Amino acid sequence: MANYEEQKILTFFLDTEEYGISIQKVKELIGMMKITSVPKTPDFVKGVINLRGKIIPVIDLRIKFGLGEKEYTGRTCILVIEVLLSGKKKILGLIVDAVSEVVSLSSDNIDPPPEYAENVSTQNAILGMAKIGDEVVIILDTDKMFLTDEITRINTYAKEV
Repeated sequence: MANYEEQKILTFFLDTEEYGISIQKVKELIGMMKITSVPKTPDFVKGVINLRGKIIPVIDLRIKFGLGEKEYTGRTCILVIEVLLSGKKKILGLIVDAVSEVVSLSSDNIDPPPEYAENVSTQNAILGMAKIGDEVVIILDTDKMFLTDEITRINTYAKEV
């Protein structure tokens, strides 16, 4: 799956499933804060936040992945990540239920995504399936998480790095 031997992955939960993204994409982890709604954005775009003077769009991954809304708890947080949108590096916030840990994975521990998932709209976002102990963690490719029309709408609010 990967072109290199080992990579560090930040794992987090959405509902009961554990997901992971490359730690290289994560800029910071912040607690929930006031999110300003923006009209006419997709349902999964909760709005924008002002993070030290930068306006950052915030995506609720539960909604994006069709898991439905859930009341935020003390463990709910925002992962501030860098993504490639329309060929440019941008900063986004991803709301997740809880952050788990940072793990080091070798490419031997990561299998390609299951073939049956190919028709799922989030399929392109799945980089692989990691085996960590007895658990399976879904590794996401944040650069491929959004469809073209979603990127166009999000791009309006995302600042370049």
